[in-house]
Amino acid sequence: MNIAIIGSGIGGLASAIRLSNKGHQVVVYEKNSTAGGKIAEIKEHSYRFDTGPSLFTLPHLLEDLFAENGENLKDYLPYELLDNNCKYFFPDGMEFNFYHDKEKLKVEIESKTIEKYEHIQKRLLESEELYTISAPVFLFNDFHKLSNFNTPPFRNIVFKLHKLNFTKTMHEANQKSFNDKRLVQLFDRYATYNGSDPYKAPATLNMIAHLENNIGAFFPKNGMYAIVQSLYELALKKRVEFRFNSLVTEIVVENKKATGIRVNDKIHLYDTIVSDVDAKYLANNMLNHPLKKRLNNAVPSSSAMIFYWGIKKEFHNLDVHNILFSNRYRDEFTHIFKSKTIIDDPTVYIFISSKVVPSDAPQGSENWFVMINVPADCGQNWDKLISDARKNIITKINKALNTDIEQYIDFERIGSPLTIEKNTLSYGGALYGTASNSMFSAFLRHPNLLSSIKNLYFVGGSVHPGGGIPLCVASSEIVCKEISSVVIEN
Repeated sequence: MNIAIIGSGIGGLASAIRLSNKGHQVVVYEKNSTAGGKIAEIKEHSYRFDTGPSLFTLPHLLEDLFAENGENLKDYLPYELLDNNCKYFFPDGMEFNFYHDKEKLKVEIESKTIEKYEHIQKRLLESEELYTISAPVFLFNDFHKLSNFNTPPFRNIVFKLHKLNFTKTMHEANQKSFNDKRLVQLFDRYATYNGSDPYKAPATLNMIAHLENNIGAFFPKNGMYAIVQSLYELALKKRVEFRFNSLVTEIVVENKKATGIRVNDKIHLYDTIVSDVDAKYLANNMLNHPLKKRLNNAVPSSSAMIFYWGIKKEFHNLDVHNILFSNRYRDEFTHIFKSKTIIDDPTVYIFISSKVVPSDAPQGSENWFVMINVPADCGQNWDKLISDARKNIITKINKALNTDIEQYIDFERIGSPLTIEKNTLSYGGALYGTASNSMFSAFLRHPNLLSSIKNLYFVGGSVHPGGGIPLCVASSEIVCKEISSVVIEN
């Protein structure tokens, strides 16, 4: 078949490789001049910054993708396991390292918290069980296709539904599991991995902790953008065609079938269309379909405000991933999802790739990716919000690190919901499409296909199973499986 893929994010690239491997002729249309979607890079003033996702988990999903094509991932993408998953700075001054090595983690827990290490062990085992039970159903199959409910994974999960814990919120489950409020906050943080509120998201999402803390946090030796480069290189090897600077403005539908796409007022006909475009943007701009109403009524996920700072100093008490927690965590999410604004004490994430990739910053310097979670754009005064947030972030960093960080800022670039929407077509700059702020919302994301339009499929972070590199790869596996089943039927 001749297949068009709209967008070259991780989901689009993985789909292109898989479909080409099945013998299809694949053309990828990308509005930007380079591949990657939300994973991009900035190179300026001798600094290099990854601009999108900064955490690499479940590398075996990429290993499997490359193996399907007779290739070894590490030949394209050398990567390493981080010793410290993340360093946490709490408002009371406590600094906590979540080591991958369980003996080191035990010492950290017992020397710095009032928690018993056994409670951490129990939670991590529960997170693993949640993942093991739910992943075959919710992550690697189309949850919206009724015929899938008659397969073994779906039949088996019926007897284990009570273990999914979806009647409690993440915070309620964490509060029950831990005595130390700081560890409750630490595990609540995993809701932000899909742009949600831990005080509303179902406890099922506590499975996310398994990916980072049991399997591990990994990092490519050449930075996160190397993931895109490796996929792009493999796609070219598989003879996938890329058409950059090509904005698709319409998906052409005739007799309830997707038949082509419109680019620069010209229609290109295809047998199948795979969209790696933000679902809400697509519904509002590229397709005339009732799903527009449903997506417009859904609660958008959080967005991000990012300060890319070249820092003329090395901070040896920081790691690759660092979190400076808010002292008013519940209020922070109320601001994001209810008030649609930013608290004056935000949780600050600092990602420093030069800790692993020394060439990402000049000698004696570091490249700081400084991010806070913010609401999606709905008409706020972003100039003021950015100005206020910058001051509050600097105050927080100075207090946590006992420094005057502004004197070391050598270079600055700012990202916001507005720039995210402009660069990636994510509606309102929402990073993950819709939020999972209700009991079943995590399982009711936009589906990978529509029964009302044949030959149209959806991949990427705004659709099932969710955002982040591994889930985008998983979405490509789902879509390719569905396309292959249609080919067999025909």
